[in-house]
Amino acid sequence: MRYQRTPRAGSATALVTLCGALFTVAANAADQQLDPIVVTATRQATRANELTSDVSVITREEINEAGQSTLEQLLSRQAGIQYTANGGPGTNSGVMIRGASSNQSIVLIDGQRIGSATTGSAALARIPLDQIERIEILRGPASSLYGADAIGGVIQIFTRQGEGPTRLNASTGYGTYGTTDTTVGVSGGTDLVSYSVQAGYLDTGGFSAVHNKSNISYNPDDDGYRNSNLSANFSVRPAAGQEIGVNLLASDGTNQYDSNDFSAVGADKNYTNDQLLESYSIYSRNRLNQVWTSTLRLGTSTDASKGYAGNIREYTIRTDMDQASWQNDIVLPIGEALLAVEYAKQKVSGSTDYTVTERTIRSLLGGWNANIEKHRLQFNLRRDDNSQFGEETTGSASYGYQFTPNWRAHLSYGTAFRAPTFNELYFPPSAFFSGGNPDLQPEQAKNTEVGANWERGNHRASLVLYNNDVTDLIEFRPPTYAPVNVSKALLRGATLTYDGRFSEWGAGVAVDFLDPKNEEDGPNKGNRLARRSEQQMSSYISRTLGNWDLRGEWQLVGNRYDDPANTNLLGGYGLVNLYADYRLQRDWTLFARANNIFDKYYETIDNYATAGANVFVGVRYAPR
Repeated sequence: MRYQRTPRAGSATALVTLCGALFTVAANAADQQLDPIVVTATRQATRANELTSDVSVITREEINEAGQSTLEQLLSRQAGIQYTANGGPGTNSGVMIRGASSNQSIVLIDGQRIGSATTGSAALARIPLDQIERIEILRGPASSLYGADAIGGVIQIFTRQGEGPTRLNASTGYGTYGTTDTTVGVSGGTDLVSYSVQAGYLDTGGFSAVHNKSNISYNPDDDGYRNSNLSANFSVRPAAGQEIGVNLLASDGTNQYDSNDFSAVGADKNYTNDQLLESYSIYSRNRLNQVWTSTLRLGTSTDASKGYAGNIREYTIRTDMDQASWQNDIVLPIGEALLAVEYAKQKVSGSTDYTVTERTIRSLLGGWNANIEKHRLQFNLRRDDNSQFGEETTGSASYGYQFTPNWRAHLSYGTAFRAPTFNELYFPPSAFFSGGNPDLQPEQAKNTEVGANWERGNHRASLVLYNNDVTDLIEFRPPTYAPVNVSKALLRGATLTYDGRFSEWGAGVAVDFLDPKNEEDGPNKGNRLARRSEQQMSSYISRTLGNWDLRGEWQLVGNRYDDPANTNLLGGYGLVNLYADYRLQRDWTLFARANNIFDKYYETIDNYATAGANVFVGVRYAPR
């Protein structure tokens, strides 16, 4: 019998009570308005308190406090996001936004989409936190803004930027599992130019990916990971309202993993995966007159993997994606219009013999948003023409109302879809698989959302309820495991969040309730979708003491089923993390991060290990 733990009964009630207490205290706090946060949830620069959607932003300061966490782990501490991983750093992993699968969300880097056209997912494990300036998370269907696959939401990553006098920056540290991580960079900017170049290297000995000794893939050796990465941003502003720029991110890493090729030596082999992730783009943003701003962006992204069993190459797979977009923002007498044209070409290559190796997507997008006294409105309509499965039209409408200076609410409805991957469409047949299905249709989603936000001074709180009805889900059904459009799912839930400052103290909590139900007509109807927890909570408390910044985190995740039949239950878990930094001088900081300090053993995927108690200490030079 597997060892299982779940959070204590009544914990959800206690957390809600805690939130209520925090709101009461915050209501009596000094009314000092926070600086507005600018986000791109509408594809147009908008203040966070003017949005009619569920959005959060992870700042560079919060990324620094994450220490030696992975990007997936950092995201999983945000409201409405869960993650899975089959081993340590660099291994296959994914995040689920509001219960949607990892291939049902879009990842952008500096406005450009990345990901594999064969799996449908982006390699988040290969994106170093050191290269990230901020992260914006848009929850809920967003195909009307960003096209195919945005059923769960959009994760938009912005790389490091430069401003002010030329500055050198560096950080280095050492931690558990023989981990070393070093980053160096230079950045700066004037009214005419801005620039940033950052380079980093990570090396960790890791731990055995497969924990269960009875598993056929078990190999007790440590599965390490190393990664070299580079980001660069450069822009020129020759005149007011005119900007030309270049964005670049490259990450090249090798991870070891546990597997079995059913040969005589099986799991005793050393399995490795080399993966290259690249994103390059150029853009020209031009304010043509007082009401019209035009942005043209051209770019390409690459996701390429090579797998080895010992010294023998087992597979290669590569996705190249060329992209072009022309967006026009037009100020109207009432509100602002958005008109855009987009083009994308995806090409796959490698050792797998696909009958079709490329597809093109041509898109038209129109939108309008406005603030009219206390009313906020947003409408979007998009048409995608895919060379593989034809045309899809998606739309969204949302309405917000400012009841008082502190309270606002929103209501929205939107549709989305996910395009079938090359694996689902054209993967060749084998002894255990009948092959892809070229007749597949896109998955469809209809989402309704209602939310309320409260903000006063240094305190913010929100409550969001959502209902996402997903149909035509693609499923690999036995006995032939041919992919077919048969499944249905209902993703509904609620998220309650609070974040605030009390003088030298800070505190925050996010509580999620998720009901991810399988609605297909079959033996699994009514079951919980695999690897989704119905409850989770993330919280933190921080304190500034002179030159010290201290932070403690507590994360609770409920139990999950590892299989659609709901027969293999994975226990819930709780994690406690600590962070501290000490400012030696104005520009020098010592920092330390301790994750999972109580050495909790847990699994996000059956048989695959996660990191135990681990510590990372380092020094950071960042001129202010």
